[in-house]
Amino acid sequence: MALLGDILTVTRERVRRLRRTRPDLERAAAAAAPAPGWPDAFGGDTVAVIAEVKRRSPSAGEIAPDLHPGRLARSYAAGGAAAISVLTDGPHFGGTLDDLMAVRQAVPLPVLRKDFLIDPVQLFESRAAGASAVLLIVRALDPAQLRDLCDLARELGLARLVEVHTAAELDRAAALAPEAIGVNSRDLDTFHVALGAIGPLLAAVPEGIIAVAESGIATRDDVDLVAAAGADAVLVGTALARAADPARAVAALGEVPRRPRPTSRVQRGRAAS
Repeated sequence: MALLGDILTVTRERVRRLRRTRPDLERAAAAAAPAPGWPDAFGGDTVAVIAEVKRRSPSAGEIAPDLHPGRLARSYAAGGAAAISVLTDGPHFGGTLDDLMAVRQAVPLPVLRKDFLIDPVQLFESRAAGASAVLLIVRALDPAQLRDLCDLARELGLARLVEVHTAAELDRAAALAPEAIGVNSRDLDTFHVALGAIGPLLAAVPEGIIAVAESGIATRDDVDLVAAAGADAVLVGTALARAADPARAVAALGEVPRRPRPTSRVQRGRAAS
């Protein structure tokens, strides 16, 4: 199984080649039409579902190798998804940037580019492809990289979903005031999932920032569990991508009431590290 370090090694080589096209990507990003607003999709009375287009993963293997991104996105939208996440990493998840562009053309919802983003050129690429938001993983970036990518994403009009796994990472993320913080129950160093352990981190996400529970969510009971900790949204991939009826699968996770969450530095310090 490819773990985070292995994935980042492959990503750095991809980025090295991509940098040669940076001038073209900067021009394409500047000319791109405005994308649907990410924050506008959240803030309702129920926990929002971010439904993911996902072909495979290092932990689950093949999930939906023959999926049609646009068709799947339309099914998600019909089921009430608030936004669509598209995995664009090819070597480990089977995705491409073409998947994101197909989704962008298929639905009027905000689209998140989910990938291992480590370099500014990838943000220009994301904006040019029509992304509304990008995933930035704290564990994959040093503090300067994370700050610089957050700043550039904001300049490009891309919302930031900053992913954390520990209290220390949450503090780093919160200091940057991103639009959303994702608390991932999957440890990217081991790929072990512990959904029940992320409650303290979700509860400590500051008000005004969208709190997203990631990984290990498959049922309405799972959504209830993270809602109790104050999650505003859930990002669901495997359970939806392999569902026989994706629209019904999304609808089955919906309508869970949002609940207020406490947000103090003391609580963040007490969250699991």
